Amino acid sequence: MKIITLSALFLFCIAVNVGAQNASVSGRVELPKGIKAPMMTKHYEIVSKGGILAPNPPVAIVYLEGEFSKSSNAAVRQIIQTNFTFVPSLLPIEVGTKVEFPNHDDAFHNIFSYSPAKRFDLGRYRSEDRPIPFQVFDKPGLITLRCDIHEHMRALILVLQTPYFVTTGTDGRFELSGLPEGHFLLKAWLNSSSILEEPVDLRNGVSLKVDFSSEKAGDAK
Repeated sequence: MKIITLSALFLFCIAVNVGAQNASVSGRVELPKGIKAPMMTKHYEIVSKGGILAPNPPVAIVYLEGEFSKSSNAAVRQIIQTNFTFVPSLLPIEVGTKVEFPNHDDAFHNIFSYSPAKRFDLGRYRSEDRPIPFQVFDKPGLITLRCDIHEHMRALILVLQTPYFVTTGTDGRFELSGLPEGHFLLKAWLNSSSILEEPVDLRNGVSLKVDFSSEKAGDAK
């Protein structure tokens, strides 16, 4: 009888814990206007205007800021080099994530970054070279990727201290689910100089609606 009682209590605790991660938030981010790019610019290539790095056409990274436990089994992500572009060219990840850089082009690439949050140089490698070059991103911040051989290639990695994030569509719409209860700050990263933010109170089983206006933009951190 005692064993049955403990088992029931254990299952109840699991159910409560799962239910506590059942808040959600959705809405739309007011995105900046796209930049008219030259013919060589590919879909979602990172462009620079006045020193500001942003995807073109514009999208945003929406994420929940707060005190969260670091994910124990962070998935390995990839940024592929194909048709002499990075795919994806804007990648949000959690701190501690391993990112691989496979080369799918019939040419050498040499991926590097001089960003303060992560400096590295993978050296020249071909599509058949193994193992696939990778880096582990252990500090939050914005990482700018470049290719030493093909100057037009650009990509961004946004390293976040949260497991809760999503990339909007080109219409600015987003949805985040499986969120914990509590008071947090919901942020929308637009580019290397602008972040929108909105305080949110999340409750179990409740779907919150949040729309971001560019009037609430602040400096990127």
